[in-house]
Amino acid sequence: MALSIPCDLCGHRPFTEFAFGGEWRELDASDTEEEFAREYLPDNPEGPQRERWFHAMGCRTWTTVTRDTRTNEIG
Repeated sequence: MALSIPCDLCGHRPFTEFAFGGEWRELDASDTEEEFAREYLPDNPEGPQRERWFHAMGCRTWTTVTRDTRTNEIG
């Protein structure tokens, strides 16, 4: 089964309409090294992870979902 992402405005849509925005991370970093790590060294955990997706081929809004990286299930 293909990955379906819920959009607040359009409902569930196929992942091919979205651009992956990376895992969700806090924006506050106390120094340059932390900022670099936050931006370029994702945790990439196995299991549930919060992610940002941009509905590029639809309403052009951002959404945050929790996706299980082992099964691609979005909860």
